[in-house]
Amino acid sequence: MRLTLLLSAALIASLASPAVAQEWTEFISRDDGFRVNFPGAPAVTTTTFTSEYGAQLPARVYRATRGPQRYSIMVVDYGPIEKLLTEKAKQCPPFADERCTGFGAGAIVGSGYWRTDIRGALVWASWQIMQRDAKVTHYMWNFIDLIEGHQLQLTNTADKSSTFVAIYMHDNRLYLSEGTVPAGDPPPGLFQQSLGFVDKDGNGVRYTDYYDNDYPAPARAGARGAGPAPAPAK
Repeated sequence: MRLTLLLSAALIASLASPAVAQEWTEFISRDDGFRVNFPGAPAVTTTTFTSEYGAQLPARVYRATRGPQRYSIMVVDYGPIEKLLTEKAKQCPPFADERCTGFGAGAIVGSGYWRTDIRGALVWASWQIMQRDAKVTHYMWNFIDLIEGHQLQLTNTADKSSTFVAIYMHDNRLYLSEGTVPAGDPPPGLFQQSLGFVDKDGNGVRYTDYYDNDYPAPARAGARGAGPAPAPAK
């Protein structure tokens, strides 16, 4: 892909300077199931993320800076969404639509649209990024280790800095990665290309076919048989 080639060129250029490369270290979160290179240890904060249908979901944000460059990964846990939106649907008036009743098509979309909320998480997160005071210069489907996601590039109106966004959904978790660099700087290749996913033991996760969070997982590379579907949201 053209984007990958551009990032690879930037990565090679950054590695040409040992001083720059030495500042970056691999960070692994077994709790949130990812690994990435950060320029130093990231600060970790907790927050909430509002889903498309109004669920307040728990999230953690990992942030690090390097001069004017900013790097972050938000991990949103969609696990509680069934419980949250089912409870919210109980507040609907009598004879409400399928979003509240859970009957008919509601059995497919889930009470409170909780199933639809999970299925549309990548699109919803991408749409939220597009609402910023910035010009979207590129938007594409992408994958990491065959886990599908979306990528966006933006030019921010205020200072003309560039933000590179990658969004993925794995094991009912939404991952939103952002790297922002000053105008004229190369893309944050050391950050973007290092993103990957890990299991509870910290081992890298890679599949033999495309992974879609809404379907049973394909076999992992080097493993036998198909993996389990994501655990049902609670």
